[in-house]
Amino acid sequence: MGAWVSGLLGADSAAAAAAAAGPAAVGLGDLPELCAAQVLLRLDPPEICRLARLNHAFRGAAGADFVWEAKLPENYRYLMEFVGSGEEGRRRRQRAGKKEIYARLSRPVPFGDGQKEFWLDKNRGMICMALSSKALVITGVDDRRYWQHMPTSESRFQSVAYLQQIWWFEVVGEVDFCFPVGTYSLYFRVHLGKFYKRFGRRHCSSEHVHGWDKKPVRFQLSTSDGQQAVSQCHLEEPGSWVLYHAGDFVASKPDQPMKLKFSMAQIDCTHTKGGLCIDSVLIYPKGKGFQQGRVVRSQR
Repeated sequence: MGAWVSGLLGADSAAAAAAAAGPAAVGLGDLPELCAAQVLLRLDPPEICRLARLNHAFRGAAGADFVWEAKLPENYRYLMEFVGSGEEGRRRRQRAGKKEIYARLSRPVPFGDGQKEFWLDKNRGMICMALSSKALVITGVDDRRYWQHMPTSESRFQSVAYLQQIWWFEVVGEVDFCFPVGTYSLYFRVHLGKFYKRFGRRHCSSEHVHGWDKKPVRFQLSTSDGQQAVSQCHLEEPGSWVLYHAGDFVASKPDQPMKLKFSMAQIDCTHTKGGLCIDSVLIYPKGKGFQQGRVVRSQR
């Protein structure tokens, strides 16, 4: 009996102490997952990943499909068709959650015999694209008197086309793709001079660089829905990779393929030109923060 009374009095004392202390402190860890998810919807993907490390509520919300679907392009199912192949690839795509889809599309996805690739910008979830020099039609590229393919780690495709000398310079390309809604800029990534490494240091030879100061290079861009851009400028800055802006285009129908045609040419045959590396054509969402490298805006 005495032990029972002592235990009862002890319980009453504990309850009285808890009541005197007031309500228990509430922190971010007590936030319902649905509320945490509403917070994450207003953040960029890198911020979502950082906040997921904060506590259990944000970690659970950061895996929700509806959070990541809001960050994906509206035609992400079309984009995922380029990932994997065959029946096994189809099953894996069907099983993938939206966070997994975002992570996969943020890595380069090759297409067009591996000479083209696209990826999602990790920070904003917008499509970027690259086409290698081997995906372009270059006048005389198969004649080794004029051109040669040069292996290099300075290209994402591990190879560039190097022009020694030619009279008629013309590079043409096209791509047929369902671009997510947005405005995009197209660039040619080129380099004046032949670069190489010796004893671990980068060197550049300007021996063959000539003819680019005599007449400007003409850039053209057109789309299957009637958009056009034409510009020109002289090629400058030997020894550095430069992005020459060819033009912008607007994509408004993500479920319909848009065909882009673009070119870079200097076809004045009164003089030769040479000493130029063609790496790739790059397509980025228009705006700051996407281009990596020196950008030159051509004159209209």
